[in-house]
Amino acid sequence: MQIYYDVGLKLALGFVCLIAQINLTGKGNLAPSSAMDSVQNFVLGGIIGGAMFNSDITLFQFFLILVLWTLLVLVTKYAKEHNRVIKRMIDGQPQTVIKDGEIALKTVLRSGLSAADLMFKLRQNGVYSVKDVKRAVLEQNGQLTVTVFGDDAIKFPLITDGQINQDVLPIINHDEAWLLAQLRQQRVVLKDVYLAEYRDGHVEISAYQLP
Repeated sequence: MQIYYDVGLKLALGFVCLIAQINLTGKGNLAPSSAMDSVQNFVLGGIIGGAMFNSDITLFQFFLILVLWTLLVLVTKYAKEHNRVIKRMIDGQPQTVIKDGEIALKTVLRSGLSAADLMFKLRQNGVYSVKDVKRAVLEQNGQLTVTVFGDDAIKFPLITDGQINQDVLPIINHDEAWLLAQLRQQRVVLKDVYLAEYRDGHVEISAYQLP
């Protein structure tokens, strides 16, 4: 009977830790948006599953492991939010795999994307020829965002997390100097920009701190 009692307590403790991580990381759920999110989910599942039926691991040891793992997740989250280099190292960044109908072969191969996978992702977007693609970006979660020739909608932001998306500027026929001038007009500096989008000829900015 004792073994069932221990398993039940460990299961309940693991469930509480799961709920705590969901709320503390602000994700709302465990759906992975990056490779690191998947690793966190796998490790947490491994900790809970491996410790539940192992009587050599005491309840206190299990609790301590869960606390340490949660702290590691929170420290990683804090580091990503406050250091762009660390964020890029952990989560990676979007990669342009097709530009103006030409495949960026080095980028595709470095991303581990085969020709069959690339065409499959294009077909998922309703595109059947590389030559029809104005720009295709491989996102961090493996999804492909595609803009075809003749599509005037700007699907990519100008600035994310204080970094200019240089590939978007030629699409809207502007340069970095123009964008920085737009920021000055709105009394915002680049590092304070959370998100900037181009809509109807105007730059709409969401800043960390409003002027």
